[in-house]
Amino acid sequence: MNINRDNKEIYILLFFILISFFLPLSLAPLFDLDEGAFSEATREMLINHDYITTYLNGALRFDKPILIYWLQLISVKTFGLNEFALRLPSAIAGAIWAWAIYFYTKELFNKKTAFWATLFMISSLQITIIAKASIADSLLNMFIALSMFNLYLFFQKREDKYIYFTFLFIALGTLTKGPVAIMIPFIVSLIFFILKGEFKLWLRMIFNPIGIVIFAIVALPWYIAEYQAQGKAFIDGFFFKHNLSRFSSAMEKHSGSIFYFVPVLIIGVMPFTYFILKALKNFKIHLKSDISLYLLIWFSFVFIFFSLSGTKLPHYVIYGYTPIFILGALYIDNFNRKWLIYPLIIFLTLLLFLPDIATLLQNQIRDKLAVALIQNAYDTFDIWYRISLIFLILFAIYIYKKAKENKTFLISIALIMTIMVNYIVIPTYGKLMQQPIKEAGLLAKEKRYKNIVMYRVNTPSFNVYYENLVKKSKKVKKGDIVFTKVTKLKDFKKYKTIYKKNGFALIQIEEIK
Repeated sequence: MNINRDNKEIYILLFFILISFFLPLSLAPLFDLDEGAFSEATREMLINHDYITTYLNGALRFDKPILIYWLQLISVKTFGLNEFALRLPSAIAGAIWAWAIYFYTKELFNKKTAFWATLFMISSLQITIIAKASIADSLLNMFIALSMFNLYLFFQKREDKYIYFTFLFIALGTLTKGPVAIMIPFIVSLIFFILKGEFKLWLRMIFNPIGIVIFAIVALPWYIAEYQAQGKAFIDGFFFKHNLSRFSSAMEKHSGSIFYFVPVLIIGVMPFTYFILKALKNFKIHLKSDISLYLLIWFSFVFIFFSLSGTKLPHYVIYGYTPIFILGALYIDNFNRKWLIYPLIIFLTLLLFLPDIATLLQNQIRDKLAVALIQNAYDTFDIWYRISLIFLILFAIYIYKKAKENKTFLISIALIMTIMVNYIVIPTYGKLMQQPIKEAGLLAKEKRYKNIVMYRVNTPSFNVYYENLVKKSKKVKKGDIVFTKVTKLKDFKKYKTIYKKNGFALIQIEEIK
């Protein structure tokens, strides 16, 4: 009976991984800015045959190291240049990340906690979005989780093999997103080992010669090759601009108060926010257990460090989600259903009336493109969108009242969140915001337009679908094919409309002002 129950839970998790990470891969166009930028850099790598340096629209791109581009390149060569191929490496990484949570939590706690922690991860709002996005974060979080788990197992079992695994995963994380993959394991383990009176053991761990050799063999060759190829530009662009400057100042206007990540956390771990907050509220209890203390330090460091950082983006706090999913799963036995169902129904209701709310507020919105999109929202957020959300609301109410077992109730709300995000909201938003960019790019490719000018808009996904570079310029001339926002059409005296939908247009200039 126990074997059957265990298998059933594994099948449930595999089902959620399938419907959350893999089946939705092609349901929406690439999203700008990040997905478009990573995907276009991979496309240019494919064309340029330069497997060391990445470029975006022909310019050097030092935002991230190389590993995610290599994996996307392999996928694109296998499955073609499309959303499925570009997102597949992240989905696989997300699945391995989920497996790591289940495997190590089962080892460190029990199967029950492992099941719920993994389900929390797969179905939470932020993870179900980011785990399959065509960016580096799913891969990075996988390596951070694997390195952190192996760090603790070394502390617990004192076997050097865990040091070697830790250095390997840190090296791969460093190839994925740089120093952050070193910083989190380094500082969290330092704090934990000092608190446990094991500073000498920590020193022995980080100065392990075999571990250092593993790190050097895996991580350093690309960094050396990139420095040889680009020299000081790589040092300035990657280390100083995209790493040190992100902490010291707000890059690309991504700033926020010290409390920025509080609402991000509350919303990001829905629909299981209640368990996460309960775990954090009872933090004193976790100080008594080595593994719980370790997990608490892991989350706390990530949350505090990025709260103090000058640059703030919602996905930064995800580096600390793995430990709080586990800590939250410890509270699965005692809860009041209303603390889970009410926030979920409120959230679904807000999404149901999102077009109406946006229309009411459009006069207070300064972004003219956003206003233009709102004016087309009713055509996109159509009757089927509303019927789907109403069905989910009614289903949520039904399972709240009728589900006899809490396990059935919790799995059901996880299913509601997964369906809502992946099969209703993201495809609908993609249709509104990104589909016009995709269609314009595909049309430009079909018509074989040359030297397209991208005017006062930054949508690298256009390049992916166009399969060519564009000229970014604030100046255009007669005869130019221009891709721009509809709000910028007033800048041109006379033009021929080639394509126009929602907030974007592809035009040919006939007369300039």
